[in-house]
Amino acid sequence: MHHSYRARWNKFDFAWVINLFGTAVGAGILFLPITAGMGGFWPLVFMAVIVGPMTYFAHRALAYFVLSSKKPGSDITEVVEEHFGKTAGKLITLLYFFAIFPILLIYGNGITNTVNSFIVNQLHFAEPNRAVLSLVLIAALISVMLFNERVMLKITEWLVYPLVLILLGLSIYLIPNWNLAIVQELPTVQGFL
Repeated sequence: MHHSYRARWNKFDFAWVINLFGTAVGAGILFLPITAGMGGFWPLVFMAVIVGPMTYFAHRALAYFVLSSKKPGSDITEVVEEHFGKTAGKLITLLYFFAIFPILLIYGNGITNTVNSFIVNQLHFAEPNRAVLSLVLIAALISVMLFNERVMLKITEWLVYPLVLILLGLSIYLIPNWNLAIVQELPTVQGFL
């Protein structure tokens, strides 16, 4: 699909790109070290080579579909209703919910475990009630999303920019401590499975 109209890149677009990058990096901080430690370096590279293009093309197709609406600013449900009718719009909304909800559960569990570990191991406080901690964390995340788009972007920028700078600094600082033996260790076929 080719679009003849091309909007100019602006600061708002850059803010969105940085926020999406920060979201991906945040997910990587939570889950990638565990995966890399369990499976090894080469299975991780193999998965990235397979999953990278799949994710890119799927998101690009979804973006083109959402942008195909005659009404600017439409969300995915409105676009599906425009192209396929109200019943299909409701069905897609339900399917979209079932696609996103498990991810929210995983992130909710991951952030609760991470913050709980930080409170206990770094701050040396007593372990908080997990149900209360989870409720507070999820409520805080949702409250950010209740603001308008620009306020939400500004709040997440305050988190993302320092995160990116800290990760870049730590990455450069830790280069002398890299152990490249993991790169030379080729897994068996069983290791890939």
